[in-house]
Amino acid sequence: MRWPRLAAALVAVLAVLVAPAPARAAECTTAAPAQAQVFKGTPLEDAVYAPTRLAPLATGKGIRVAVIDSGVDATHPQLRGQVLNGADFLRDDPNGKQDCVGHGTAVASLIAATPSTDTGFQGLAPGARIVPIRISEQTEDVDGNAVGDRGSSAQFAAAIDFAVRQAHVQVINLSLVMSADDPVVDAAVLRAIDAGVVVVAAAGNHGKDGDNIKTWPAAVPGVIAVAAIGPDGTRAPFSQRGDFLSIAAYGVNVTVANRGSGNISDQGTSFSAPFVAATAALLLERFPGIGPDAVLRRLQATADPAPGGQREYGKGLLNPYRALTETLGPATRAPVAPQVMHPNDPAAAARADRREHSQQMALWFAAAGAGLVVLLAAAALIVRRGRGRGWRPADPPGAARPVEPGGPPRPVDPGVALRPTDAGRR
Repeated sequence: MRWPRLAAALVAVLAVLVAPAPARAAECTTAAPAQAQVFKGTPLEDAVYAPTRLAPLATGKGIRVAVIDSGVDATHPQLRGQVLNGADFLRDDPNGKQDCVGHGTAVASLIAATPSTDTGFQGLAPGARIVPIRISEQTEDVDGNAVGDRGSSAQFAAAIDFAVRQAHVQVINLSLVMSADDPVVDAAVLRAIDAGVVVVAAAGNHGKDGDNIKTWPAAVPGVIAVAAIGPDGTRAPFSQRGDFLSIAAYGVNVTVANRGSGNISDQGTSFSAPFVAATAALLLERFPGIGPDAVLRRLQATADPAPGGQREYGKGLLNPYRALTETLGPATRAPVAPQVMHPNDPAAAARADRREHSQQMALWFAAAGAGLVVLLAAAALIVRRGRGRGWRPADPPGAARPVEPGGPPRPVDPGVALRPTDAGRR
């Protein structure tokens, strides 16, 4: 176990402070780091998130990630050349490249540790660069009590502003929590998001205390709040629950870089957040120009289903490969076409359709019948007239027709002169 094991997270109860912590010399006052062996295999997290599979798509190249934490040990073999100059708002160290408790080093390694032939452990975004900003060295002892120095809320806000305005980072990882909301810190976080910076924060490690116990800055709107899951993909018992959660990532027995050299195993939402921060760095490289809202949308839209709901896992389990490769639909849905409401049930509507069809067919039959009647009447008239003429052709106009015996006299054509046939006979 880690000395004394950082247990779950770096707990910065910044909200209760109003004065900065006293400055001390740059040398660490804690004991030298324990010797740690290099992890020879491939940690579960690396096997699942598969940074070697992600590398052809993106490595985080050109992306700066601020680790606002306990500083970062830039001498670790897998962090050499990965750590830029930062700042120290807690001690007098000039650049934040010193870590007296190892927490910030562990967090930074999950983001940007380079591959090594000695171990299967590496960061998800080895092309990214870390900006170390020291603000707290507070940890939890074996009884769960907070011990160690930490900065004030004003210093915390100043650290965030430094990351944005002077270090020009694109991602901020906050693996520390506040037990109460603080308007000064909230305002700094919102300024960072407004500037286009992706802010990722650990959700906290007091899940056993009850449901929906919020922590800050994780609960600030726009922050990606990360819960922890274990090797079986279910929520870690210590992981905070609540409707402020965004997504979940591995956080139990996570392999990290040890202060100095080697690897150790630790747990907490502190170590879930950097997996998400690293994925954000990959997304910013692969999709240049996207902002915090688009990063969050892509992370959540491609998350794997979780065995529980929003209050335990956010929108699901982090899947970096899907986040980098899937094509998303439009951010807004097309207007829904107005629905035609039918007062009748489907059976009644079907009957009405059949009735209408029958009526149309009846009209066609009626029209055909009427036509047939007209045709038969015309035929009867023709037959009657034909019989009256003895089926002879009709006479030309004015032609005399023979008189039938007993019939009326035939008309005389006025154009024909009458000659007496018996002239001269008396």
